[in-house]
Amino acid sequence: MAATPEETFRRLLDLLLAKDMTAVAELWAQHGTAEFPFAAQVSPRTLAGREAVRGYLAGYPEHLDVQAIPTVTVHHTDRPDTIVVEFTAHGRTVRTGEPYRLDYITVITVEDGLITHYRDYWNSLAAASAAGMLPELLASLPSPPSLPSPAAR
Repeated sequence: MAATPEETFRRLLDLLLAKDMTAVAELWAQHGTAEFPFAAQVSPRTLAGREAVRGYLAGYPEHLDVQAIPTVTVHHTDRPDTIVVEFTAHGRTVRTGEPYRLDYITVITVEDGLITHYRDYWNSLAAASAAGMLPELLASLPSPPSLPSPAAR
């Protein structure tokens, strides 16, 4: 019998803690997708297919050392293949050694035990700060339009 969406997601968290990104990617269906609606300039907003997910996750442990996931709340939907999960990750930033805490809300759809759609609403500014990459993220953002000085108004 195939794993339920909750079982698949909890397996993903176990593999994340084990830093086995190859196995995390194997949880995706061949043509499954991952979306990051709040991703900023330096991060992709959409990944199409297991291999794209694998490539995206390849360097994750070199940036963030996830050490604990102390809270996980699973919300079941009216679709048996889809859940909404709130969770918190604690760890340290590899680049700086500083501790971090990140909160996530994820919508996950699973068919035959594999992820077909993963939508992750994470805070890109908090993640960049946690990874010690906030200056790079800010530098990648377009400059805001100039506002007229108060004297010119």
